[in-house]
Amino acid sequence: MAQKNLLVTGGSQGIGAAVALAAAQRGYDVCLTYRSSSDAANELVRVIEGLGRRAIAVCSDAANEQDVSELYSMIDAQLGPISALVNNAGLTGPISSIGNLDAQTFDSVITTNLRSCFLNTKEASRRMANVGSGAIVNVSSRASELGGANEWVHYAASKGGIDSFTIGSARELAASGIRVNAVSPGLIATDLHARAGAPDRVARLGSAIPLGRAGTPEDVAKVVLWLLSDEASYVTGAIVPVSGGR
Repeated sequence: MAQKNLLVTGGSQGIGAAVALAAAQRGYDVCLTYRSSSDAANELVRVIEGLGRRAIAVCSDAANEQDVSELYSMIDAQLGPISALVNNAGLTGPISSIGNLDAQTFDSVITTNLRSCFLNTKEASRRMANVGSGAIVNVSSRASELGGANEWVHYAASKGGIDSFTIGSARELAASGIRVNAVSPGLIATDLHARAGAPDRVARLGSAIPLGRAGTPEDVAKVVLWLLSDEASYVTGAIVPVSGGR
């Protein structure tokens, strides 16, 4: 069996952590990156190693070109070239109307969410092209279509960019045997909402979801792992809603 190495950016908590753990359970060795949650990242590494897989946690800014270059060199040395990438690193920024949103916050959200996706796809696809195969999953959001009015227009715009980047890179990289897809989570129960200033958001909106509940990180992780797997070998350029019908 070919070696399976996965990089999950922003993999210390939430959806990223659920993806990293699910991947290890399915035979992947895992590198996860984090910015500040070192304790959570190192604990997840210990859990993955307990499953008999290799794992490393790296403090790295997924939107910094030098950090990303150094990250991939480290992965090459410690795990070997990656065969799968999940572009999960991101932030919402604070809840805000357009009129009250400052340009610095807008730039920060676009850079963190969209530039990180580009930089990591660039490095990963170079390595995947050398072996003629690979799979990339970008974490988008239903906000890209819903628009985020009066809350997260800045976040929604960044995820709309990820959707377009997913489609374009899928078409460009297909000739190299690389598949690129995205998941588009809806209302997911993570601490993202509290960090944005709305700790009650999941409880307040969950009952309005057609399936009657907010999603979990594990709900999203299952779809991500399917898109990475050979079962999705003829799927590329897809943006898969994981939203309970929202």
